[in-house]
Amino acid sequence: MQERYFPIGIQTFEKLRELNAIYVDKTDQVYRLATTGKYFFLARPRRFGKSLLISTFKAYFEGRKDLFDGLAIASLEKDWQQFPVLHLSLSKKRIVKTEDVGILLDSVLRDLESIYGADPNTDKFQYGLRMADLVTRAHAQTGKDVVILIDEYDAPLLDTMHDQTLFVAVRQQMRDFFSPIKDLDGKLRFVFITGISKFSQLSIFSELNNLTTITMENEYAAICGITREELSEQLRPEIKNLALAMGIQESTALARLKRKYDGYHFSKKSPDIYNPLSLLKCLREKEFNNYWFETGTPTHVTEIISQYVLRPEELEGFAAGEMDFNIAFENAETPIPMLYQSGYLTIKKFDGYDYILGFPNEEVRVSFIRGLATYYTKKTATENNSVILKTLRYVRNHDIDNALILFRSFFSSIPYDAEKQDENRYKTIFYLIFTLASDYTVRTEQRSAAGRCDALIETEDTIYLFEFKLDGTAEEALKQIDDKGYAIQYEASEKKVVKIGVNFDKNKRTIERWVIAGAS
Repeated sequence: MQERYFPIGIQTFEKLRELNAIYVDKTDQVYRLATTGKYFFLARPRRFGKSLLISTFKAYFEGRKDLFDGLAIASLEKDWQQFPVLHLSLSKKRIVKTEDVGILLDSVLRDLESIYGADPNTDKFQYGLRMADLVTRAHAQTGKDVVILIDEYDAPLLDTMHDQTLFVAVRQQMRDFFSPIKDLDGKLRFVFITGISKFSQLSIFSELNNLTTITMENEYAAICGITREELSEQLRPEIKNLALAMGIQESTALARLKRKYDGYHFSKKSPDIYNPLSLLKCLREKEFNNYWFETGTPTHVTEIISQYVLRPEELEGFAAGEMDFNIAFENAETPIPMLYQSGYLTIKKFDGYDYILGFPNEEVRVSFIRGLATYYTKKTATENNSVILKTLRYVRNHDIDNALILFRSFFSSIPYDAEKQDENRYKTIFYLIFTLASDYTVRTEQRSAAGRCDALIETEDTIYLFEFKLDGTAEEALKQIDDKGYAIQYEASEKKVVKIGVNFDKNKRTIERWVIAGAS
């Protein structure tokens, strides 16, 4: 079967259509936005199709009717018009010093001034005035209202989050740049702004008090990304090719795609949404790899998490109010807003009162935890991988004794001053390594009617219950499992239940002893 062209790396709608590349049709939503409002803001994680969406708006407002043949908008739009479009991408240059902002803004403005001209009397460093002049010139020259499309507005801010002094200076420069837009309303037809994060609108768009944020609106939850229905209906040939290449059934291929790349939700009633980059790369390469993370995992994520009292195992699923994760970065007291808005966490469900957040899928969960393991253990990925592979072999063979012998050696090799040596740290490292070592269910602080078991590992045929003590005894830990009745809820299960009491020695900085009950 001949394969269609995959648009990986193509962010221009015109180029995508000229190549007859795969395109999941979102133009009905483009039309709806263009005809029902004027000022919009959308936040989505990186590599989720925001730039392609902006480019689609550009082609639409430029009246490129030919590019939309066969798409939903072709039957919706009856009066194609051409408007002047000012398209600005603010991710063209990495910001490492304040002067870089001026270089960036000058570059994007000069590109537009080459089309509409520039006022020679305007100071070239007055970037906001130059932007206002461009709108005025485009409006006068065409007799049409102007469309402003700003892609990745927050890129300069994300680049400088690690340096508060630089961040404040860059934020002021960006506010000065956007400020004149407030006085141009009579000359504007449409304004659409995208970004990854939700920095305070008081910081950047204070004058645009009529800016409509559609980030969490049900109607536009799937405007970026690929839904389960779109995958099944529009990418069926690619699914079939994947299944044939891997020697599996199409239903199996779909299940693996869902587990690996699905799971994003951006509103209370959001459909299931796949990461478009990872999904398309998997279908092209016919390999289930971690493509989204391979494009660049931000190292500042683990650095920021380390500043908060938040263990990674707590990210598996927890209740949160909207203000806990959908607030401006600079107002956040936890890393949750950054993790959610950057795509590391997503909405798993909404129960009418609280949102439940968690990792969207296997790709994000495993890759994120792998990065954290390097931070917590202070070891290289290669060193961690050696322990991970050995642990996997032991778990598969139900050899918990040798797994714990391995862990004892591993813990003792962690630098003494790596971090505070306490029970929670040991549990966190235990969780990270066991999670990476298998596809098994790994949970910490597992609830029961009588309390919380420190850790649980559930395989195809066995449930392992762990209780940890620090400078106590392994027998005390095992006794707590029995006294608290942690195993009672699994008595009806057909799986074997194995209880393990583990004691950590604070001075030796590793496992001192363990006792296992229930193993054959």
